[in-house]
Amino acid sequence: MASAQGKGVSPVRIVYGGDRFLNTQNMRDLCHEACERRPDAELVELDAAECDAYAFDEAVSPSLLSDISIVEIRNLQSADDRLGDALISYTKQAKADPSNSSMLICQHEGGPKGKRILDAMVRAGAQRIDVPDLKKADAKINFVYQRFEREGRRVDPLAAQQLVGVLGEKTGELAAMCSQLCFDFDDEVIGLERVNQYLIANPQVTGFMVADKAMEGRTAEAIVAMRSAIEQGTDPIALIGALAMKLRTLAKASAVKSGAISQAEAKTNPWVLKNATRQLPGWTSAGLSLCIRMLAWADEQSKTNGGDPVYALERSIETIAVKGRG
Repeated sequence: MASAQGKGVSPVRIVYGGDRFLNTQNMRDLCHEACERRPDAELVELDAAECDAYAFDEAVSPSLLSDISIVEIRNLQSADDRLGDALISYTKQAKADPSNSSMLICQHEGGPKGKRILDAMVRAGAQRIDVPDLKKADAKINFVYQRFEREGRRVDPLAAQQLVGVLGEKTGELAAMCSQLCFDFDDEVIGLERVNQYLIANPQVTGFMVADKAMEGRTAEAIVAMRSAIEQGTDPIALIGALAMKLRTLAKASAVKSGAISQAEAKTNPWVLKNATRQLPGWTSAGLSLCIRMLAWADEQSKTNGGDPVYALERSIETIAVKGRG
């Protein structure tokens, strides 16, 4: 790519590992950028699990449509030895003459599979782009901030935590929700109310809302919300899980405040811990312990034939709302 590559800079990129959604997004962004730089280039999509060395050689060679191609190769880890050798050979050639070489953008899912080819391509001059895995809470929160910044917007920290708490294990859905919020609302800063407004149909969010109302002492509202959620098909176990998560975080905040454990040992996002610490006044160890036992009983009721999980949930909410003071 003459306009994109400087002398001696290889036009070969390898997007490696990390979160699957981010990995794919990096691929899309690189391909889009390459196509914008060279609108005259032909875009060719290949799957290393299915194509052979001949198909690859044909893709990077001049055609009737264009002298230069932008070749996207997915599943690099599945390339056979012959295709791998062709990729390595081409990477060397492209490094030596980048201006007259096709752009090659490869996707590798990470892990040890296909490591020989990957390492050889990097030694030959390919640029490896490592994708973050988003396994830690802080990384997920930062991802949400970045998604809003990408749209030229901001998000309130508690709203970001709510998004991560509900959709943190589904990066694609998390990204889509951030974009949707920015598209539908003009607020300069997207707040918690907007987030809850859009996630109300999600069982986990319903659980968090029930838990928030209970923690705030709004017993009647929490019970109404709980019964409404169950009538709409939410499994009681999802509501119990949300309540239990709130109490576990509260217990960690108490332990950190007392010095029993460090903030790092709590393994909880700082924003969540800070919010839980603000909720500590009025709670005692005995009260917290009673509430946790009540939820364990509710959990048992939801898993036992003949049990009454709705009644158990109602009793648990009443107990949480008074901070475990009988």
